[in-house]
Amino acid sequence: MTKFALVDCNNFYVSCERAFNPSLNGKPVIVLSNNDGCAVARSEEAKKYIGMGAPIFKCMEVVKQHNIHLYSSNYTLYADMSDRVNEVLADFSPNIEPYSIDESFLSLDGFNNFNLNEYGRDMRNKVLQWTGIPTSVGIGPTKTLAKIANKIAKKNKMCQGVFDITNHSRIKDFLASVEVDDVWGVGWEYAKLLKRNGIKTALDLRDANETWIRKKMTVQGLRTVLELRGIPCIELEETVPDKKQIVNSRSFGMDLGKYQDVSEAIASYATRAAEKLRKQNSICGHLSVWVQTNGFKDAPQYSNSISCRLPEPTSYTPLLVKYA
Repeated sequence: MTKFALVDCNNFYVSCERAFNPSLNGKPVIVLSNNDGCAVARSEEAKKYIGMGAPIFKCMEVVKQHNIHLYSSNYTLYADMSDRVNEVLADFSPNIEPYSIDESFLSLDGFNNFNLNEYGRDMRNKVLQWTGIPTSVGIGPTKTLAKIANKIAKKNKMCQGVFDITNHSRIKDFLASVEVDDVWGVGWEYAKLLKRNGIKTALDLRDANETWIRKKMTVQGLRTVLELRGIPCIELEETVPDKKQIVNSRSFGMDLGKYQDVSEAIASYATRAAEKLRKQNSICGHLSVWVQTNGFKDAPQYSNSISCRLPEPTSYTPLLVKYA
C-alpha cells in the first residue's frame, strides 16, 4: 500500500534562530521579512500578540510591552538548516521530495510491517537531536491526506507530533474538521466557489460530485477529490523542475524617498535573481521591475511596472543589473 509522510518544521525560521541561540527557548520571538518590514515567522509565545504578516512598525508598543525578540531574516542560514533536516530524513526513506524550505514529503512504500507512528516519532527525535529543529509528521495514503494528518499532528498534543490518518476509524470526523480553504491544492478563488455551493469542509469535498468538480475545477480539482478518498494521484517529485520565472521582491522597513536607494535595491535584487538563474543553468530573455507604495499607510497609493525583452537571453549579472 502506498503511503506518504509529510515532515513539517515547526515555526521554522524561529526554530533556526533558537537552534543557534537556546536562550530564546520559551520566549516570544518574531522573524521579520527582508528589510524588517513584516512578521513572517512567529514562535507559539508570540502568536497571541502579533498576526502573521503584520507590519512591525505598527506593533512596536506591543513588542515592547511583551518583550518580544525581533530578528531579521537570514535565508542563507535557513536554507542550510533545511538541507541538514533533509539529510537526516534521508536516513528514514530513500525517496524524498523537499516541497518547500520547511516541508518535505517522504515515500513510505514497503514500510507496511512498521509501526509508522513510532517510526515518525523516531524521525522527529533524530531531526531534533541532530539539528535542533522541532517537527510534525503527518502520514497518509496520499500526499493530500498526509498534509491533513500533519495539521492534526501539529494541533493535537495527544499525537506527540505524529499522526497516521490511514484507515483511521474517525477519518470522517477529521476531514469534517478541516475547512475547505485549508485543503492542499484549493486556492482562495476555488474555496469561495466551493463554499457558495455548500462544500465547506474537506469531507464535503471528498464526497462531491466528480463531474461537477471536473467542470468547475478542471482535472486538478478532481485529483484533489480522489486524493481525499485515499487514491494517490500526485506522485513524489524527487527532482525539482527548473523555474520558468524567478521573482525577487522585498518590502522595506522604512520609506524610501531617494532614487539612489531604490536603484541600489533593484541592483541587489537583480544580482540575486542572476545567481538563482545560474544555479539552475538557465538564461533570461525577459525582465520586469515593479514598485508600489506602502499599502498599510492611510495615504495616496502608487504602483507601476515596466518590462523589457533582452536583445539576447543571458544570466550575466552586469547585463541584468544594467537593464533592471
